[in-house]
Amino acid sequence: MRPTLNVISPELCTRVLDEAKRVLAETGMEIRGPGMRQRLLDHGLKVAPDGLRILFPRETVERAIATAPKSFTLYDRDGAPHAELGGNNVHYVPGSSGLKILDHRSGETRLTNSTDFVEYARLCDGLEHIAYLATAFSTNKDIESQVSDAWRLYMLLTTSRKPMVSGAFTEHGVPRMRDMLQLFRRDRAELIAKPMSIFTITATGNFRYSEDSCQNMLDCVEAGIPVEIVPVTLMGLIAPVTLVGALVFHCVDVLCGITMAQIVRPGAPVLFGGAPATFHMKAASSPMAAIEAQHLNVAYVAVAKSLGLPTQAYMALSDGKFLDAQAGGETFSSALLAALAGVNSVSGPGMLDFVLTFSLPKLVFDNEVCGQSLHFVRELAVVDDLPVKQLVDDLLANDHLITSPHTLQHWPGQLYLTDAVIDRENRETWQKQGAKELYQRACEEVERRLGEYQPLETDAALDAEMRRMITAGLTEQTDLPVLPPAAEPVAHATRGRRPNRRRGL
Repeated sequence: MRPTLNVISPELCTRVLDEAKRVLAETGMEIRGPGMRQRLLDHGLKVAPDGLRILFPRETVERAIATAPKSFTLYDRDGAPHAELGGNNVHYVPGSSGLKILDHRSGETRLTNSTDFVEYARLCDGLEHIAYLATAFSTNKDIESQVSDAWRLYMLLTTSRKPMVSGAFTEHGVPRMRDMLQLFRRDRAELIAKPMSIFTITATGNFRYSEDSCQNMLDCVEAGIPVEIVPVTLMGLIAPVTLVGALVFHCVDVLCGITMAQIVRPGAPVLFGGAPATFHMKAASSPMAAIEAQHLNVAYVAVAKSLGLPTQAYMALSDGKFLDAQAGGETFSSALLAALAGVNSVSGPGMLDFVLTFSLPKLVFDNEVCGQSLHFVRELAVVDDLPVKQLVDDLLANDHLITSPHTLQHWPGQLYLTDAVIDRENRETWQKQGAKELYQRACEEVERRLGEYQPLETDAALDAEMRRMITAGLTEQTDLPVLPPAAEPVAHATRGRRPNRRRGL
């Protein structure tokens, strides 16, 4: 039996969905992208009396839900299957949308550049419990904004074989990025059959989809790129302050996105996602790690699972400014909730400060948090331990079970051994090793892992073509940023940890 989480009754789930469908049919959604709007009208959808909103009849929404895939596979750069998104499979991926980095070497929080990003990609490539990468933060400090989305994608494609979560910054960004992904597949049919990236589509709120979101969705779905529909549901500001009311508003946005995707291309893979937050009535901030936001996350995931749809959520993150007790508590609690809820793609590791700041030390700490969460939700099964007669005999004979055949056989698979970023030493040993606190251990782990990164070879012609595509979009710059070479791999003594655990369960 797998540990699970139950936060909404089937009856309430049905009522929430019914109300969301009613809103879509009677109030509708403002579709500001002219291309998408025309596709919907051509499909036979009607305009609301106000002349602005498109009405989505219940039967159209239900047909879209039935058409959307219940699961899909992400493939790596080489075309090998990497992650199955669906059911209760859980995959952790770094959060996106960061603008700054907490520099672990200087202690400064600053705007990010390409060197920061490629170091992040090298680090993330080797993290055992981060299933795939994301274009985690912007690099506008040293690249023009109109091509920075493609530049981030380039750095990921040339640094790691893992799939990635990405997205375009403008309504014109997807075609260039699609063409870059296409270079790693034989043709468009294979890109559709073996997707290597998920693109984020943000629902604007206020029952509206912006020009950028509409065009990006249209371009992604036509190209066969899976999308995650991510409303930023702000409880108490643009959504009801109560959980059920906010859940209805959230479902309206996502169901609209799923319906539009299926109208454009039936069978297009779509994740039922979100990035909810509460509106802090005193600080006027938008905490995503607020317990109410986490409750909304697992509630909409439960609704999505009742429909059989794959899911995404912004969890395993913190609103804190530093890797401290708040960051640890918020990250571990939400990572574990995500695992129990069976969120298929969990966006968040590495993020601080309302997803505005990225931290490499937090990312390696979060890697361990994610590993422990995945370990917790493994199937509870009999492992040669019922009946326990032999174990009782071994204990009575030796006063311990350390050398019991059962222990020797099963401890590598049953006991989770953490990296040194987590302190598991007794106090005397800890003091002899320098009495290092969490942040120092995490910083050292970052440098150790960066030293172990093995550079990825990319065909020179493909590399040159991607760089040409990006350079063609420059208006003032003439050259792309220079990326630092990877550090020479450093030999490290093994520390007795077993070969690592599965990334997704």
